[in-house]
Amino acid sequence: MADGDATWTDAELLAAHVNGDPEAFGELFRRHRDRMWAIALRTMGDPEEAADALQDALISAFRRAGSFRGEAAVTTWLHRIVVNACLDRIRRRAVRPTVPLVDQPLPDPTSELEVGLDVAAALTRLPDEQRIALVLIDMQGYSVEEAAAMLGVPTGTIKSRCARGRAKLVPHLAHLRPSSGPAAAARPGNGNRGADDAVQPAASQTAPSWSEGGERAR
Repeated sequence: MADGDATWTDAELLAAHVNGDPEAFGELFRRHRDRMWAIALRTMGDPEEAADALQDALISAFRRAGSFRGEAAVTTWLHRIVVNACLDRIRRRAVRPTVPLVDQPLPDPTSELEVGLDVAAALTRLPDEQRIALVLIDMQGYSVEEAAAMLGVPTGTIKSRCARGRAKLVPHLAHLRPSSGPAAAARPGNGNRGADDAVQPAASQTAPSWSEGGERAR
């Protein structure tokens, strides 16, 4: 890549990768790693499984870049690959239980990080299909139509999964509602929205790093 390539669009970087540029895909991944990691982490509910799913997605995107036809944004294409990698791992994973984020040490109860951990722990209690729908719509900001296309289901199914998932989250997140006290009301971004309106925490884990070639550093 030449100087100034940081200004290239995502589509230009992907095209450069397909045409043999050895640095283009790495730059594209670095741009979107955090959001891809957030999707994987919230979907899998376990940092180790999320890291493995994201590595699967990275390898898949690297190999399938030539299949991109520009029918959606590159970010949507990447996120769809992450979702599919997570779904594949969910279908294949062993009987062993995952390690829920709730078991990790909690920080100061007034911090935003704890809010994120509370929501992450609550999400692990949802069925997989409801959790994925909420991650895409309430946490990543996709429309119902976009989420439906990613998951290959009707829009009505996405709406139903979100409604049921939010209803199940309410008992676990009621303490985060503004009405629960001054501390909750003062948290940035709360506004007048309750725990049953949307789920929007920041990722509570940092994205893992990979060595060149797609192997996750362990």
